[in-house]
Amino acid sequence: QVRLVESGGGLVQTGGSLRLSCAASGSILRINVMGWYRQTPGKQRELVANITSGSSTNYADSVKGRFTISRDNAKKTVYLQMNSLKPEDTAVYLCNADIRSSIYVQRDYWGQGTQVTVSS
Repeated sequence: QVRLVESGGGLVQTGGSLRLSCAASGSILRINVMGWYRQTPGKQRELVANITSGSSTNYADSVKGRFTISRDNAKKTVYLQMNSLKPEDTAVYLCNADIRSSIYVQRDYWGQGTQVTVSS
């Protein structure tokens, strides 16, 4: 059973920083792309950033220059460093990973989400 567990959310003032972590565990042969999405009520889930196993990164335009995604393959963990936070960054942040758990099974997994709230 593969699990993704996020941590690091919370309440921060405008201009502050937070670091999110997401650790994968369970029966894992290989983790391909890992990423962070965010969702607010009434809006579609949007990609914030993702990173390949070779550390190529991709960011949403709204977070470029403020957020940094990284991963530690040995720890099966992806991080999201969020700086210069704005109220519009308030959302539930969800971790996503494309994981091969056996020679027969490769699929997307999601974490349970962590709340980030930025006060003005």
